[in-house]
Amino acid sequence: MSTDVTKSPAAAPPGKSGGPASDSGLLQLMLGGLRRNMRQYGMLIALGLLVILFQVWTGGDLLLPRNVSNLVLQNSYILILAIGMMLVIIAGHIDLSVGSLTAFVGAFAAVLTVQHSVAWPLALVLCLVMGAVAGAAQGYLIAYFGIPSFIVTLAGMLIFRGLTEMLLKGQTLGPFPDGLQKMGNGFLPEVGPNTNYHNLTLLLGFVLLAFVVLQEVRDRGRQQEFSLEVLPRNAFLLKLVAIAAAILAVTMLLASYKGAPIVLLVLGVLVVGYGYVMRNAVFGRHIYAIGGNLPAAKLSGVKDKKVTFIVFLNMGMLAALAGLVVAARLNAASPKAGLNFELEAIASSFIGGASMSGGVGTVLGAIIGGLVLGVLNNGMNLLSVGTDWQQVIKGLALLAAVGFDVWNKRKSGS
Repeated sequence: MSTDVTKSPAAAPPGKSGGPASDSGLLQLMLGGLRRNMRQYGMLIALGLLVILFQVWTGGDLLLPRNVSNLVLQNSYILILAIGMMLVIIAGHIDLSVGSLTAFVGAFAAVLTVQHSVAWPLALVLCLVMGAVAGAAQGYLIAYFGIPSFIVTLAGMLIFRGLTEMLLKGQTLGPFPDGLQKMGNGFLPEVGPNTNYHNLTLLLGFVLLAFVVLQEVRDRGRQQEFSLEVLPRNAFLLKLVAIAAAILAVTMLLASYKGAPIVLLVLGVLVVGYGYVMRNAVFGRHIYAIGGNLPAAKLSGVKDKKVTFIVFLNMGMLAALAGLVVAARLNAASPKAGLNFELEAIASSFIGGASMSGGVGTVLGAIIGGLVLGVLNNGMNLLSVGTDWQQVIKGLALLAAVGFDVWNKRKSGS
């Protein structure tokens, strides 16, 4: 039976429309869509199940408004790193230096603002430039000298950790100016009448809901224009309802506490911007191309060295942003900041659908993977699970995600 949902109903045999054969075709379409997007849908289902399980196990503490807000604040910097790491992995590389670079930029920000009284907006710009320069230096060695990214970034991990110790002289340095602190701990201001909810958060939530629904409808229409297979209408409406319910639930929870954290807006801009680049921009297509099939990409005219260079420059800049968020949240720069952040970012990317071989992954997938780890961490902390068992459970989650990817590829190949 054909699975082209863009065909006219008139193409079906007389008397068969809406019958058992038609229902079977719709079921096959839905199952086909699930198989093609099994990894992303699987992680979404896993995230939902984790939320439900921990909500029950913690006696409802997981989804308390205060805890949801803390969940966002505690995982924001990992999600920022995961976005950049996803691009690096899609391009067929890895970056082990982001945790140390995060600590180094936080130390650099502390030296500027605390010791030399540099205005925090200028310090923020200088820190982002520093991160971009560090990422560009590594990207240049990888792209134009041909040194494997594992070796270059492993060296970078040691170098930036050492430079952090040198800047801070082994001590914690703080506090930061109020403006910079708000980047890691601040919330949107309250505006409008007293409604027992944070009005600005409600407004932004409804705007986000409208944007997402319009984007989904537009993508579906574009796929139909090119005669691509899409979900049946009922399944598509069910998907929209699920998305709307999730956005409204998070919006109401945040609005019933202090409102949306400022860092959540930063993260939202990054997700929308990078998602657009990877879906629609030529540069995003080139990243997928060099990660999926480098020889073919070269023959097609893709400037693989330039793309690799920019990907690592971008990773450095996002690591700098994450470093600023971490330092602002802790209100101090520490020599031990950023430990294992690179592993958390890599795990988030692989759990969210990235492939070891490159060429596969999405920005949304990185966010989903980061949220899976974030809910695991937060839920286990609420249950007072020891850090030893937390490491074991997170390791098993990563192993299961990568194992599922390997199994799915083998099944698709056969």
